[in-house]
Amino acid sequence: MNPIRVLIADDMPQVRQDLRTLLPLAGNIEIAGEAANGHEAIEQAASLQPDVILKDLEMPVVDGSAATRSIKLRHPATRIIALTIHTDAATRQTADRAGVDVFIEKGAPLGTLLQAIQVREE
Repeated sequence: MNPIRVLIADDMPQVRQDLRTLLPLAGNIEIAGEAANGHEAIEQAASLQPDVILKDLEMPVVDGSAATRSIKLRHPATRIIALTIHTDAATRQTADRAGVDVFIEKGAPLGTLLQAIQVREE
């Protein structure tokens, strides 16, 4: 089975580095690329065509919700997992309306994140 190609979009370099280190340990995940802001996330989604995008909702240049809407408009099959510290109901609703497929709180167990990434569309 082909590896799941993941784009990591977070403005925090340490978060990107940690995910880049940990995710491939699952064996079936390949890091396709990284983005440090919403604009880069949109560009990388177009050029890299990842299966999954892990993205923060609070991003510089283009905010996370606007970037999500733009990506989903152009690449509806790309799964977007919001990985965020903001867990309030209003943030979740905004993320849902933007097209986020899965909402995960930063600090959740790694297994939760891996399970969300590894869900394949039938």
